[in-house]
Amino acid sequence: MKTPFTTEQFFSVFENYNSAVFPAQLILLLLGIFALYMVITQKAKKDRTVGSLLGLFWVWMGVVYHIVFFSPINPAAQVFGALFILQGIFLLIETFKRRKLEFSYTGNLKGNLGLIFILFGLVIYPVISYFLAGTVEKTISFGLPCPTTIATFGFFLLTGNKSSKYLVIIPSLWALIGTTAALKFGVYQDFLLIVTAIITNIYVLKKQ
Repeated sequence: MKTPFTTEQFFSVFENYNSAVFPAQLILLLLGIFALYMVITQKAKKDRTVGSLLGLFWVWMGVVYHIVFFSPINPAAQVFGALFILQGIFLLIETFKRRKLEFSYTGNLKGNLGLIFILFGLVIYPVISYFLAGTVEKTISFGLPCPTTIATFGFFLLTGNKSSKYLVIIPSLWALIGTTAALKFGVYQDFLLIVTAIITNIYVLKKQ
């Protein structure tokens, strides 16, 4: 599939984003770590806290990354941005109105996979990105679509049977779209997007 932008333009978006929003990257990373801490330690109000943070992450990606920074080189980013904002709204609705998002870490295979996916999105993905890009300015960090989608799938694996299945639709669509970056632009860590999407969908569709 031909993209309307070059490899240089693609990576320049991350460079512009990183220089413009700093230190938001660090704040988003700390919030992601905090969300994982809340789940693992079974803190009170963890469900609302984690659900709120996931919603915040998706709205941030939709508005800041897609609409503000990505859309100037890719008109389709306006659509991506709207979908990401919608996903954020869905997460907030499930958290506060329907109250179906319940998070817990049990140490079983599903839980351990969720933990691995979250840690990959939070830490391992950006580290790989740094070494591939060769510069901090072009590093794809947590708070950007691909690592955050991987981590989101991880959090979904830590939810109970009450969680709504439709929540995986938009992240799964992005996993398909985002994998093209791995193929075209050499963002090899994006290959885990499709892996996490498939595994998470298998577990979510098995829920009663």
